[in-house]
Amino acid sequence: MREALRGSHQDYTTGSIRRAIFLLAVPMVIEMLMEALFAIVDIFWVVRLGADAVATVGLTESLMTLVYSVAMGLGLSATAMVARRVGEKDRDGAAVSGVQAIALGLLAGVVMGAPCLFLAPRLLRVMGATPEILAVGTGYARIAMGGCVVVLLLFLNNAVFRGAGDAAIAMRVLWLSNSINLVLDPCLIFGLGPFPKLGVAGAAAATLTGRSVGVLYQFYRLSKGGEHIRILAWHVRLNLEVMVRLIRVSLTGILQFAIPHVAWIGLVRIVSTFGAAALASYTIGIRIIIFFILPAWGLSGAAATLVGQNLGAHQPERAEKSVWKTGLYNMIFLGGEGVLLIIFADPVIRLFTQDPAIVPLGVSCLRILSVGNLGYAYGMVMLQAFNGAGDTTTPTVVNFFGFLLFEIPLAYELAIPADMRSNGVFWAIVIAETAIAAVSILLFRRGKWKAQKI
Repeated sequence: MREALRGSHQDYTTGSIRRAIFLLAVPMVIEMLMEALFAIVDIFWVVRLGADAVATVGLTESLMTLVYSVAMGLGLSATAMVARRVGEKDRDGAAVSGVQAIALGLLAGVVMGAPCLFLAPRLLRVMGATPEILAVGTGYARIAMGGCVVVLLLFLNNAVFRGAGDAAIAMRVLWLSNSINLVLDPCLIFGLGPFPKLGVAGAAAATLTGRSVGVLYQFYRLSKGGEHIRILAWHVRLNLEVMVRLIRVSLTGILQFAIPHVAWIGLVRIVSTFGAAALASYTIGIRIIIFFILPAWGLSGAAATLVGQNLGAHQPERAEKSVWKTGLYNMIFLGGEGVLLIIFADPVIRLFTQDPAIVPLGVSCLRILSVGNLGYAYGMVMLQAFNGAGDTTTPTVVNFFGFLLFEIPLAYELAIPADMRSNGVFWAIVIAETAIAAVSILLFRRGKWKAQKI
């Protein structure tokens, strides 16, 4: 445990697979827990401003999922390429790959973020925001979406660390960012002490500040060097060959994450037809679920790193064993969490709100979504394994059929024609995620990912 938190010197292509998973997974789980904490802390304070403020966060976050899809798509290609170079013992190649990824993230962040400073109210209106929501939420949306370059850099730099095997550094970055967010959130929302009272916009400002400091720390650590990667001055240059390979993998990677995020926007749009209380309950419930699922996503990230490094070391069988073991551990971890959330859904929701219109809907959301935890556990590990190998096409195709052609139509049918309302949306998520996990396992067993070049 001490070694995992401090950062390990271990070569992950040799020795005990269980030990390798543990050393990578512990900091990755904590990192994802810290990422989830951003959302939980924000909603904990924002809920005190009323349903319209909570709905603002929900609508903005549904739009921000497109930014996250780009960040994750670029991040998974960066992780795969850096991991492969580290597995080949090519440390300079890993550093050059990381630089190209960061350059792409910087460009994408500016291109996406600058227009949002002006278009934020219009985007909220398209998502179904009422005049009341626009009145309180425009500032929040401008800050959150306008600062997306920081989100992209935070994701990408940490993806480089994870691919290299320096997951402990990525974890410490999120510790720092969250500490700042924890302090600033109530100060900027309610105007405590010398801070201005910004309302819901204060939550966005606090998060942006915390993440910005985290990005500065990342650049410091990249230049200083971790256990497995260091970016020197001569690495900071454009390499068209590496850039083209990175873009090729990233395009399908971005599409892979954009598909479920577009589906999420569709789900939010369906839920919004049932009023502000339904939308607020979905926003609170889904953030709690994400808080518990993101650590499991961190555990699945260990599979991506191990697959990439072991394929680079020409050990495909070791890569496959790593994935099956990680999947088992993830199922135990997330399954246990699901049972606890089903049992304690009511008191957990009441930690955030006592609103009689929101509580029962939030409890229902939490219990239904938790039923699908076993499916989520194996599904995310399998998809991350494909990504770690550089095969971003297979997960993209699976997501396209699973989310766009199955989940959205099913959610609409259950929610409106079947009159299950928001519960129909929640059950559609569980059914679709379980189906995606089953298909992913079957495709992984075929083994074509072992021959993937990157």
